[in-house]
Amino acid sequence: MPSSPFSSAQAVRESVAARLKEIRRDANLTMQDLADRCGWNKAKTSRIEAAKTTPSDTDIRSWCTACDTEEQAADLIASSRSADSMYVEWRRMQRTGLRRLQQANVPLYERTRLFRVYCSRVMPGLLQTESYAHALLTLIADFRGLPNDVTEAAAARVDRSHVIRDGLHRVVLLVEEDVLTHRIGSNSVMADQLGHLLTSMSYPAVSLGIIPRTAPRVMWGPETFTMFDDQRVHVELLAAKVTVTTPTEVGVYKRAFARLAKMAVYGPPARTLISGALDALD
Repeated sequence: MPSSPFSSAQAVRESVAARLKEIRRDANLTMQDLADRCGWNKAKTSRIEAAKTTPSDTDIRSWCTACDTEEQAADLIASSRSADSMYVEWRRMQRTGLRRLQQANVPLYERTRLFRVYCSRVMPGLLQTESYAHALLTLIADFRGLPNDVTEAAAARVDRSHVIRDGLHRVVLLVEEDVLTHRIGSNSVMADQLGHLLTSMSYPAVSLGIIPRTAPRVMWGPETFTMFDDQRVHVELLAAKVTVTTPTEVGVYKRAFARLAKMAVYGPPARTLISGALDALD
């Protein structure tokens, strides 16, 4: 059995199937009753509930209409659609190197109007300098045994970050204070990176909050995640990237981000923390 709901696409399909079965039972309908209302064979109902047949969007809408639960259709459709893409191992995405992965997300970055980013260990990709990105991607490529295209990948990551300066996007970032002192690369690399954070704070589109180590926690530090508008969340795990598109689950990350934001400091207090980390490099 999968150890988590993200461990395989099949786990997601089974979850959708189980929810559909619960909806039918809560409506006091037999498999035959539901099949009659939907205009299909009873065997189709059985196959869907056993997760042997993936329901189409139309199937899910018909199912929910038959059970008077139309309000649940959107979540179920989103879950079903994401089954094949919500959990993707990094080794699968990065098997040809890191540059292509950086470039593959450019259309998503271009169409997103509001980014919300939380980072607990490394600098947000949107604010990384090329030297910092190079140092970090070198570690990743070495750990995962990937083809060495780090120089090209670092350049592509920085190029992708033009969205923080073009006036078409809003970027809200929350960073744990430990990120400021978590050494990636040499002192010179870190100095340039911390200096870039200070510069980035002056960009009109950027809001940068630092969560101090001493802040009373109203939310534990979850995994690094990026929200793209209110439509999608990318969650970075050690072994894989999880893509969340189900509205209720996106809402969980939106609520978590709001709580994390309450612990952060901004403006001069944030600059003081960054400057302190910069001074500590000497």
